[in-house]
Amino acid sequence: MDFELSPEHEMIRRTARDFAEKEIRPVAAHVDKTGEFPKATIAKMAGLGFLGMTIPEEYDGAGLDSLALAITVEEVARVCGSHALIMAAHNSLCTGTVWLAGNEDQRRKYVPDLASGRKLGAWALTEPKSGSDASAMQTTAKRGKDGWVLNGTKNLCTNAPVAGTFVIHAITDPTKGNRGISAFIVERGNPGLSIGRVEDKLGVRGSPTSQVILTDCHVPSTALLGKENEGFPNALKILDGGRIGIGAMAVGIAQGAFEESVKYAKERVQFAKPIAEHQAIQFMLADMATRIDAARALVRRAAWLKDRGMPFTKEAAMGKLYASEMSSFVTNKAVQIHGGYGYVTDYPVERMLRDAKLTEIGEGTSEIQRLVIARELYRSS
Repeated sequence: MDFELSPEHEMIRRTARDFAEKEIRPVAAHVDKTGEFPKATIAKMAGLGFLGMTIPEEYDGAGLDSLALAITVEEVARVCGSHALIMAAHNSLCTGTVWLAGNEDQRRKYVPDLASGRKLGAWALTEPKSGSDASAMQTTAKRGKDGWVLNGTKNLCTNAPVAGTFVIHAITDPTKGNRGISAFIVERGNPGLSIGRVEDKLGVRGSPTSQVILTDCHVPSTALLGKENEGFPNALKILDGGRIGIGAMAVGIAQGAFEESVKYAKERVQFAKPIAEHQAIQFMLADMATRIDAARALVRRAAWLKDRGMPFTKEAAMGKLYASEMSSFVTNKAVQIHGGYGYVTDYPVERMLRDAKLTEIGEGTSEIQRLVIARELYRSS
């Protein structure tokens, strides 16, 4: 096996790192403190193709692969979790669903605006009473005179306050549980769609998250995305890919916290020598570095499999599970290495610790990842 990046992927990594250092790092603390959506830097990311990385060029995408997306998300997350989450959710969830399930007319109509970043996308599955258990969904889509009528409330929708295009999941056959769920494309400005409460979050505060409220929201029959009642199987496929993105985000946050810790440990002097020379600190750094490398390998393996059209459900869940829990471990150690300074906002590691926690929840909690892994193991045994 060759663990070196190809020249193309290395160029993508360097481009993403240079951009993150020059454009994102200077605003990362401000974005976290204020919770402002980083409109200017997201627009620049769109100009580099970061918002349509796996979409073919003929649809205004960058025409790259899943590994390139994972590498770029990691480099962005290394300096700012908020920017990384905006990018990952837009690529994997909304744009990914339209590309996966959409017919050619839908692709032509919606994907170019999404892939180019002219519009941001949001994906609505979770509800106040349904998270991991999607079959408990209460949002309905009923046939109307000229299409469908949607009613319900979606919760915790990343990018929703700034999105122009929404993928909404709703019950179309209440007798079939999660096999009676369909997906619909709804555009901002459609009567009956409104943005509810915008969440005040622990971390990734520059990535806007809110409710999406549907009140007699009429959409045409052409808004149905994929076949009727096949929204949930498609959602599971999208989540498989999304877990690669969240895993990469977790690796990036951890890498950034590790680098800050090494820098601080070399500069901070206690007992007449830099704390990097104390064995207690060295052991923490060694554990951090080892876990980061292991997580990166798992995440990139899943991306490699996806790019080759091979099964990757188990591997994506493994990568996301390990990387997210690793990220919380590493960022916690980073705060510990910084001591009291790690607990104040003058240093970025406290922000990284808060951002890392999201990766254990988004695209399926750690508990769900373990269920997915176990299910896949049983199937293959």
